[in-house]
Amino acid sequence: MRAFFEKDYNSSLNTMEIVAIQGHPKAGSGKVETGKIRRAGHIPAIMYKSGGGEAVQFTINAPDVRHLVYTSKFKMAEITLDGKTYKAILKDIQFHPVTEQVLHLDFLTLVPGVKFKATVPVRFIGQSKGVKEGGKFMPRMRSVSILTTPEKAVDEVTADITSMELGSTLRVRDIATQEGVDIINQPAVPIASIEIPRALRGK
Repeated sequence: MRAFFEKDYNSSLNTMEIVAIQGHPKAGSGKVETGKIRRAGHIPAIMYKSGGGEAVQFTINAPDVRHLVYTSKFKMAEITLDGKTYKAILKDIQFHPVTEQVLHLDFLTLVPGVKFKATVPVRFIGQSKGVKEGGKFMPRMRSVSILTTPEKAVDEVTADITSMELGSTLRVRDIATQEGVDIINQPAVPIASIEIPRALRGK
């Protein structure tokens, strides 16, 4: 089953970036043990399973998750733990309120055919008519929430602004999606607009 999933999963992702992470078994629990883990340069983490099941606690070397945490892109993780490999997404990050050090990570494992929620960036494409006429392009949303399966996962969605004129607004429903990817934000929510400069308002 896993071999089939790997083949289908990788072929569908195309440019989806996957960050390889080596997990380490967590020896104990409690504040004392957690403090030792962090002082050693590791991050405590927990991995939940889609559809339920027992969660797994482990630790990660802090540098291994840099490209997964400090990015605006949506990426997936391939976590190796106790000889097994799991495809997962990062669901929650706990930062230190002062130093912004990563204190804890929550992951969700992915299961073939099982839908999951994710936040992906919106990429605006095209050249707006309104901008060419002197208007200012104003993005209102940088990301949206999607519901999809691992096989159909995307790392971004695109919104074409070519037809936008002075004073027009682009909404969530105008974002192009592929089959198997559903945007769960309200369709009427604005994602971008073309602002009319004061100099053009009187014309």
